[in-house]
Amino acid sequence: MASESVEPGTVRPGGRTARVREAVLRAAGDALAEHGFDRLDLADVARRAEVGKTTVYRRWSSPTGLIADLLDDMAEQSSPRARTGSLDGDLRANAHLVLRTLTDPRQGALFRSVIAAATCDPRTAQALHRFYAVRVEEWAGCVSEAVERGELPAGTDADEVVRAVSAPLYYRLLASGGPLDEAAADRAADAAVLAAKAGAYVK
Repeated sequence: MASESVEPGTVRPGGRTARVREAVLRAAGDALAEHGFDRLDLADVARRAEVGKTTVYRRWSSPTGLIADLLDDMAEQSSPRARTGSLDGDLRANAHLVLRTLTDPRQGALFRSVIAAATCDPRTAQALHRFYAVRVEEWAGCVSEAVERGELPAGTDADEVVRAVSAPLYYRLLASGGPLDEAAADRAADAAVLAAKAGAYVK
């Protein structure tokens, strides 16, 4: 049987190469935050990471392969979900985590660059979708537990509730330009809770 093709940058290294991967991904994130996707250059990333250009080109092949690996790594390294004991507390914690990420000088710029790239590059879009699928799955447990406690109606779509929390914050970041602050995060979480309790997300 023929071996299945693998997207460059998606196979996890071990041993000494793990340190190279860490340095390259950190450098790629810095470059994205500073210059955006259009100016992401593998030779520049190699220089920043202090590794050989051949190593970067051989392992990641293209900027899109590098971004895919960066997003997978970010999903793996993201903070675990909150466990406050209430839906309100959990979703507010989620909203504040999103807020901190989007308002961080480096992370906010990085996400804007990746999202912009995803609008015109299918491979980057797939990587971004994988990233958010991992994060939504992590936080969906907050909603499932709320259903078990009787806080929400049976059949509530946990993934949709989690998405409803972050959507208004991303809208402010990318579209409206409205303030991204704690009040906005609290409103987003509270609105998602009220809608979920009213049955808006029951399948």
